[in-house]
Amino acid sequence: MSLKYIKKSIYLLAATVLTITSCSKDFLDVNTDPITPTEGSVKTLLPRAEQFITFSLGFSRGNTEVGLGEVLAVYTHQMVVRETPDQYGAVGSEFNINGAWRSFYSSALPDLEQIITAGTADGNMKYVGIAKILKAYGFSQFVDVFGDIPFSETVKFSEGLSYPKFEDDETIYPSLIAMIDEGIADLNADAANNLEPGTDDIIYKGNVQSWIKAANTIKLKLYNQIRLTRNVSAEVTALLANSNNLIGATSESFMYSFGAGITPDDRNPAFGDYVATQKSRYLSPWFYEIMKGYRGEVFKNNEDPRIPYYWYKQIKPTTETANPTEYRDGGFVSILFGSVGPNRDFSVDNTVTVFGIYPAGGRFDDNGGTPISGTSGTGAAPYRFLTYADRLYIEAELIKTGVIPGDAKAKLREAIVESFKMVDFVVTKAALASQTVPTLNGTAAVTTYIDKVLAEYDSKNDAGKLQIIMTQKWIQNFGNHPDQYTDYRRTGYPILFNPNDNTQAPGGFYQPPVDGNSTVDGDQPAVRVQLTREYPLSLPWAQDELERNLNAPAQKQPSSSRVFWDVD
Repeated sequence: MSLKYIKKSIYLLAATVLTITSCSKDFLDVNTDPITPTEGSVKTLLPRAEQFITFSLGFSRGNTEVGLGEVLAVYTHQMVVRETPDQYGAVGSEFNINGAWRSFYSSALPDLEQIITAGTADGNMKYVGIAKILKAYGFSQFVDVFGDIPFSETVKFSEGLSYPKFEDDETIYPSLIAMIDEGIADLNADAANNLEPGTDDIIYKGNVQSWIKAANTIKLKLYNQIRLTRNVSAEVTALLANSNNLIGATSESFMYSFGAGITPDDRNPAFGDYVATQKSRYLSPWFYEIMKGYRGEVFKNNEDPRIPYYWYKQIKPTTETANPTEYRDGGFVSILFGSVGPNRDFSVDNTVTVFGIYPAGGRFDDNGGTPISGTSGTGAAPYRFLTYADRLYIEAELIKTGVIPGDAKAKLREAIVESFKMVDFVVTKAALASQTVPTLNGTAAVTTYIDKVLAEYDSKNDAGKLQIIMTQKWIQNFGNHPDQYTDYRRTGYPILFNPNDNTQAPGGFYQPPVDGNSTVDGDQPAVRVQLTREYPLSLPWAQDELERNLNAPAQKQPSSSRVFWDVD
């Protein structure tokens, strides 16, 4: 029996199982033959597709839940690792890049195609509309990260297209916007056999109006991302003319809801270090110092009230550690990006600072200073594709850059307030019953923080104002790293750590912060690295795809391969 038909049989078996925790590991590349549409119920396929899209974009856990966030969190300097993404070293054979490609092309996309084909034939147009919106969103994320990708010829084996060509990224975007419009029309269609999605729709539980709002907000995001390549004022103005058709509340945000289940594991993959015997993710000291108000680039002496929600410190400031630490500020312990310092590789599993209740569903930092375990949190934090806060930051950017009229500062204030509301929203989903987590929004600390941010905004020139908008968006988007990667390449903000830039901190990168408790390289000066790799302007294509697809191009050079909207 040929490999093609073996893989086809495996897919058929997986599609008939009701559990949605099956098996991207069974699919090697985009050239997997999807079965005919009648071989899987739309109610079975939809949650699988939603899950695999989430896996492809988020953090990784095990062999089947593998996402781009594992690399891009490092590239956007909110996380540090010891593996290949460090020093911008991820290549096409990198486990997370290959795995994310499989999750989308060989799992999510065939399911979505089946829903579209079978749903259209049976008149189940609400499912068809949801599938088209998800398909357009997934492709948009892959274009934004990879540039040219297989698109129109994917999963068209019935037409003899076993090896889909890679298409120019700029030509794909208009098709995605058209696909979203088709999805909205399908959601509004009056079909005789129109099944109503319910709990099988993990994202919106079948709420058609919420899907329409998400679809229009995705379009707003895409138009904003191409604003430097063409005039999008008319399209943006039309979308904003009826703001009720856009995401307009925290609860309407486009999110995938993870749970607290252990068998099968339904927890957010970002929760992984709580159950791992060896920690692999480290909070970026650059991210930490900006939120603490230590840096001079932005928000100096303005400590962010979200800190105890964003990460959890396993030790107290006075705790002696068994092994030397490379970077320590009180109870905060991490390693440095690009470092080859003598203390970088010591085990710090029980002392390293880990992700908090936001975005991982971990523990709120109540200064207990105790090592974590799988019972230290729930893991029930959602993956946030596109939130109401994102929409407000997009509008602030569009106003500040002159695409539409308005008050950018007022919109920025709305966006920051909504960012704090989103933290509270996640807490209600993810908090342990045994831990009291205080409400964040509306507190005096939050009001003071926002007022200081806006005062700094007033003091800046136009470039500085855009920097503040994009840096605040970067902070609130902790956990959604494909969009952070896109925003940085489009705008140049936020300012990210560059080991080759000696101006970021005179005399060395990390200076002792204001409280004097910093320990760098065991009380020695930080070891800096002059990186030989330039910043990747796109990710390398998955090596598995290049080796199996006869129409695939040669591997690109990421440092010189720009996505079409990256014009500056």
